[in-house]
Amino acid sequence: MNNRPINVAVLGSTGSIGQNTLEVIAASNGRLRAVALSTNSRVELALRQAQQYQPRWLVMADQENVVSHSSTGLPPTTEVLVGSAGLSHVASHDEIDIVVAAIVGSAGLTSTWAALEAGKKVALANKETLVMAGALATDLAAQNGAKLLPVDSEHSAIFQTLQTGQLDEVRRIILTASGGPFRQLSIDQLKHVTVKQALAHPTWSMGKKITIDSATMMNKALEIIESRWLFDLRADQIEVVIHPQSIVHSMVEFVDGSVVAQMSPPDMKLPIQYALTYPERWPGPATRFDWNLDQQLNFERPDFDRFPALGLGLEVARAGGSAGTVLNAANEAAVAGFLDGQLAFSEIVPACQSILNQHNYETDPDLERLMALDAWARDEINRKVCA
Repeated sequence: MNNRPINVAVLGSTGSIGQNTLEVIAASNGRLRAVALSTNSRVELALRQAQQYQPRWLVMADQENVVSHSSTGLPPTTEVLVGSAGLSHVASHDEIDIVVAAIVGSAGLTSTWAALEAGKKVALANKETLVMAGALATDLAAQNGAKLLPVDSEHSAIFQTLQTGQLDEVRRIILTASGGPFRQLSIDQLKHVTVKQALAHPTWSMGKKITIDSATMMNKALEIIESRWLFDLRADQIEVVIHPQSIVHSMVEFVDGSVVAQMSPPDMKLPIQYALTYPERWPGPATRFDWNLDQQLNFERPDFDRFPALGLGLEVARAGGSAGTVLNAANEAAVAGFLDGQLAFSEIVPACQSILNQHNYETDPDLERLMALDAWARDEINRKVCA
């Protein structure tokens, strides 16, 4: 019997998902091992992580960071790699059993691609991979025997509940959404939302970009698109319901009318651990329910007028092709514009819709073409909206 630890590459180890992943690894009693870590800009934190977890590799975003920290107390057994080439090297290395793809945005696509080409298990927190290139990524995984395991709480919930039935028995899936901090604001009030207000999420602690996406509900739009590819569903099989408590993480309704939900307190360590240990379940550090407390579960119909991102997500899920790449890139650029004070909160989604409408839709673009469209959409947002 092989008792070797499961070797994990945590790409994006200094982000929220990455830090939670390392907590899961630390609590595994040696059954999980962090063999590779990576960071974009939080170098000091990455160095502390390297000292604690003693990885074989630490990947930094650029050579400047490597040079400026060359005299730090890195473990002597840790090799420093640089940039996308370093990420791809780690993601595809024979020593790695599972890759946690937690680099935010389109920047995480290249390393995820390398892992899929190498036939790895990929614990996918980077939703942009499937939003941008869902058909290509799922085909690549199938060709190479790779496995995509969802880390998002909603997609993990769907993945877990699907174990109770067959895919052809699914009538629809219901993605839950907290509604973010502005679910009760009027359209007029949304026009005056500040950056500080948008970054104050009522339930989850996340990075700035993801928090803004939650406030606009673009995160749910991206999850709709991701679900279409991850679970091989039609767009009309995917619905969204507002659930402020974030306890029911999503649901599957089967053709016989039975609805199966996955519930737990809002703690990302649970879906992360499930992805790392699947198909087994281990004891872990995730928060447990306190059944001695009185609790209520509320569900509300989403308002597509106040949160038009939801309609945009369904539109792109139906369209496929180049639409996901353009929407994702436009949104990343628009969110950056909002954070920099160049764009109002209520203008983020309309800006994305505008760029999506004006692009020349392609049904079957290859990866090179998708990357070109990604760059084009960003340039259009910066030129027309954030100038």
